[in-house]
Parts: sequence; structure tokens; C-alpha cells
Amino acid sequence: MSPLAPPRPARSAAGPRRVLLAGSAGNFTEWYEFGVYGAFATVIADRFFTPAHAAGQSGAGPLVATYGSFAVSFFFRPAGAVLFGRIGDRAGRRTALVLVIALMTLATTLIGLLPDRDTIGVAAPWLLTLLRVLQGLCLGGEFGGAVALMTESAPPARRGRHGAWQSFTVALGLLAGAAVAALLAGLLTPAALHAWGWRIPFLLALPLGLTAYRLRAGLPDDPPAQAPRPAPAPTTAPAPPEAVPPLPGAAPRAAPRPALPPFPGAPPRTPATQSPAGLEAPPSGSRGSLGAPGAERPVSGSGAEPLGTVEGRGGAGPAQRPGPVGTGTAVRGTGPAASGSAPAPTPPGGSGTARAVLLGVARIMGWSAAGYTFLVVLPSYLQATLGASFRQALTATALANLGFAAAILPAGTLSDRIGRRPVMLTGALGVTLLALPLLHLLQDPAAGAPAKAAAVLGAGATVGLLAGPGPAMLAEMFPARVRCTGLGLAYALTGAVFSGCAGLVITALTAATGDRDVPAYYAAGTCALSALALAGLRGDDHRGPLR
Repeated sequence: MSPLAPPRPARSAAGPRRVLLAGSAGNFTEWYEFGVYGAFATVIADRFFTPAHAAGQSGAGPLVATYGSFAVSFFFRPAGAVLFGRIGDRAGRRTALVLVIALMTLATTLIGLLPDRDTIGVAAPWLLTLLRVLQGLCLGGEFGGAVALMTESAPPARRGRHGAWQSFTVALGLLAGAAVAALLAGLLTPAALHAWGWRIPFLLALPLGLTAYRLRAGLPDDPPAQAPRPAPAPTTAPAPPEAVPPLPGAAPRAAPRPALPPFPGAPPRTPATQSPAGLEAPPSGSRGSLGAPGAERPVSGSGAEPLGTVEGRGGAGPAQRPGPVGTGTAVRGTGPAASGSAPAPTPPGGSGTARAVLLGVARIMGWSAAGYTFLVVLPSYLQATLGASFRQALTATALANLGFAAAILPAGTLSDRIGRRPVMLTGALGVTLLALPLLHLLQDPAAGAPAKAAAVLGAGATVGLLAGPGPAMLAEMFPARVRCTGLGLAYALTGAVFSGCAGLVITALTAATGDRDVPAYYAAGTCALSALALAGLRGDDHRGPLR
């Protein structure tokens, strides 16, 4: 590889399809559990957070406590993103993903076996919250590792579609969780569902998790992402014979004959005007001089102070290298590339990565908040605020997830053709403009069931326009050496603030103010802010190779 070229992450030896299967199976299992938890939020509130269990007891307090436990797990996601992201960047993607699915399966199975408050008292909600914390750590590491593996194994022209599989299996997992909950609600009596039926979906995570574990463990070991290795230093020409002192008594050595006669009239060359490799060096202080103090350092396209200077190599020549993390640009700066060695790699982390993480948060906050509002929080909102039955709420959630899942892969594929920006901007602006009318339609008792079904389908599909290109967009913001950590941390921070708090904020504000439009305000406000950040996306980021 040329020292001027940015590092290219190696594709997995397992092939894109096998990588997609292994990554998707783990995503499905982990998000299935989150769908189950959202669907059974009211039941869990009754079994674990109600001081004295009684059938038919109501109130917002236990539900707020349930979503508080839900939010706590999200606040531990950034820690998981850093922990498992560093493992993925240093030890390999496969190592991190295998560890994540094993711990997640264990935590989910234990929730299904956990005694409730009637059995062990106040220890029950604390143990449930502890298991949710472990799940939060695992999900924090899941996104970065899975998206990095999927996008790095994809051809450049299909990165959006491959990354969309992460969001697609999230939708399938949420949909499967809601579908299992709806099936149990239809097969079991309300008393049986509250007594023991709610445990079945959590226990089903065990065979699902074991299957995902085997798929991931079967992937070949992948080397950790490395910064570009310096090219071998150029071979230095041997010192002229005159520089070696002769042995005592030896005859003086004859001067070396030049390989070619000098040009007629040209002055003879001296060692002082030659580089170590035998090439004539420019005069001191000229453009591109080797090691000349105060040498002019050109920057392509601007007269600003040059970027990318590499110190300590004894030379400065124009060399192209990737620009600041997250910009997707390359700058012309100074470095030793002209003398045959690659630029010194920028250390992982730093202000460039931090800026890219914050920009990533701003770009996906609407996706995160609107997705959890319409896909996870909707069942309990419909029951607690609009008086819907458990079965009606689950049906609405299943329809929203169907619309979400149906839009993701087409959105990812479309973003490979026209770019991430137009597709994601359409989704963000769509939620901003339609959230309030959609909620008013659901609140209207005169509206027919078909109209309400179409409304929730449309809401899910609009969020899918954000979720389809989102993973590839984040992967393109970070270089390989910090990709797992960077994109995982951006996603985890967004989830902690805007997803994990969605149920807590919506339920608490609705109970405190009596305003039934709180979910629409929350989703529309965050998507409006995301639209501003997405407007700054470059139109051609989807065309080039990953850094």
C-alpha cells in the first residue's frame, strides 16, 4: 500500500454474508429482550415495583420506577461502548462480539428466573436493576462491534445496505418481542400472564442467545484494526570511501569514478550538495526542503496554517493523509512521506474523535428518541393515558414495528445511491411535521381502526428512514483504529440520553401536566435538532472507502 493512501480496513475472511448472519443473530437476540421488556412494562411494574402486590392496582408510580430501571441500563451503555469497543479495536471484532452475546444471554435468562417482590421483598427490584445494568453494558458494546464488522466486510457501494441490517434486526427483535407478548396475551388468562406467563419470553432468550453465540464463535479470528504502519525507510547509500579512514600503511584509495560523465560546463557535485540517497537536495529554505527550518509548508486549497505536520522525523515534505476524524476529508500537510516513510499515526481518541462522537450524537438523536417513542413506549402510553387494552396496545406496537422494519433495508440501499443526507433528512423532517397529527389521530375516538393502523405504520416507516442509513453514516465518521469505540460511544450516549429516558420522561411529564401530547413534542423536537446536524453531511461520503 502506498504511504500516501489512508489505511484500508481488511475485510473479514468469513465473507460478507456470514458476517451479516453472525452480527444479525446477536442483534436480534439482544433487541428481542428489549422489546419484551417494553411490552411487559406494566406487568413488571406490578410484580417488582409495587409495594404490596394486588391485582388491578394502578398508578403511575410503579410504571415510572419500571422505566427508571429501563433508563439505568441505558446510562451504562457508554461504559459498555468504551469497554467492549476498546476490546474490539485492540483484540478484534469477533472477540468483543462473542463476549457481549454470552453476557447478554446470561442476564436475560436470569431475569426470567428472578423471584418477584412478593417472594423476596425489596431485593427484587434491586436485582432486576442490576441485571438491567449488565444488559446495558452489553448493548453498549454490541452496536460498535456489529456495525464495524458489517460495514468493513461490505463492498463500498453496498455499505449502507449492510449497515442497515443492524437496524433491521433491531426492528425484527423488537417486533418478535411484541409478537410473543401478544401471543401469550391471547393464549393465557390475565391472571396467568401476570403470575408466570411474563417469564416465558425472557427464558426464550436462552436458545436464541446460544445460537447467536455459536455463529459468532465460528467466525475466524480477525486482526485488530491498526493504524497505518510506517513504510520501510529508504536504503541509505553507503558512505563515500573518503569518509572511511584508511588502515595504517595502506595505499591511498583512488577517487570513485562517476557513473556518467557530467554535463559539459556543469560544476562538479560535492557531497555537501547531495542527499544521503545520492539525490540533489533543494537549497535550504526552499519549498519542500528536507529538514530546513522555517521551510514553507503548503496547504492544498487554503492559505491557512498547514495541518498534519509530523515532528521528529527529520524531514518535511508535502504528503496527503486523512483529515480530522469525522470530516471524511484529506488535507495536504507536511510529513516524511516524500522521503519514503508514512506519516506517524494519530493516537486513538483525542479532540478529533471527541468532536466526531458529539456530532454523531446530534445526527442520530432524532432516530433514537422517535424510535423509542413509537416502538417501545407506545404500548404503555396507550394503556396508561388513552385507556387502551393490553391487546390493543400490543397490536399498535406490532404495526409500528412492521412499518419500521419494512423501510430500513430500502432506505439503506437508497442511501448507497443518492447519499446518506437526503434519506436521513427526509426521515427527520417527516417525524418533526407528522408526530403531532399522528398522535391526535390515535387520541380521536371517532377515528377508525384502519386509519389508526395506517398512522402507526407510517410512523414506524418514517423512523426507518433514519435507521437504515444511520449505521453506515456513523461508520464513515471514524477511522478503523477507533471505529468500534467511536461509533459505539456515539450511539450509546444517544441511547442513554434520548432513548433510555424516553419512557421515563414521557410518563412522568404526562402524569404531572396532564398533557397527552408529550410524546409528540418529544419526538418532533429531537428530530428537528437532528435535521440541523444532518444538513452538514457531505454528499459524497458514501462513495469512498472506509478510512
